[in-house]
Amino acid sequence: MSFPPTLLIIPGLRDHVPDHWQTLLAKKLSSNRLVCSVPPLGRVDLSCAKRVAAIQQSLKAIHGPVIVVAHSGGVISLAHWAQRHGRANVVGAVLAAPVDLDTPLPEGYPTFADLQHSGWFPVPRAQLPFPSLVAVSSNDPLAEQSRVEQFARDWGSDCVHVGAVGHLSPAFGFGEWPQAEDLIARFDRSI
Repeated sequence: MSFPPTLLIIPGLRDHVPDHWQTLLAKKLSSNRLVCSVPPLGRVDLSCAKRVAAIQQSLKAIHGPVIVVAHSGGVISLAHWAQRHGRANVVGAVLAAPVDLDTPLPEGYPTFADLQHSGWFPVPRAQLPFPSLVAVSSNDPLAEQSRVEQFARDWGSDCVHVGAVGHLSPAFGFGEWPQAEDLIARFDRSI
């Protein structure tokens, strides 16, 4: 008997946010499939190594195929994980609104020095060892569209232009993001 892939949610640098589309997606889909989230580290702990270790621990605990749903800094965490650990049981990844850490982030976000001290650089640009797609916003204040498109090319990901959706976060009206399910379905027809 074959089971549908488990979804693994990887949040951004701000960890889990109650009204974020990833949190709402996990609640919605967990009634009919296994949905796991990388355990929160908290905004204070920016350690990239700890986030990569949390991804590895989460994946080792899941038996069977996994579809990753990563957002923002979670996308960069996954790229670091893939560089160190390879494919594991990941059969696909939805990479939503990756943050451009090479460009100074707005006030309220970690500084370049904080990120450098926490091991985020260099940002991995090698091809990912699993199929992936990058959801690209045309007006994301945390990454210019052209930079995100370049990330996608470097990672070997398909680009999906999702319009002017900001950073796909509650601050930009997301809440629910129904398109996430459509993107996940590209890797899993059981949804």
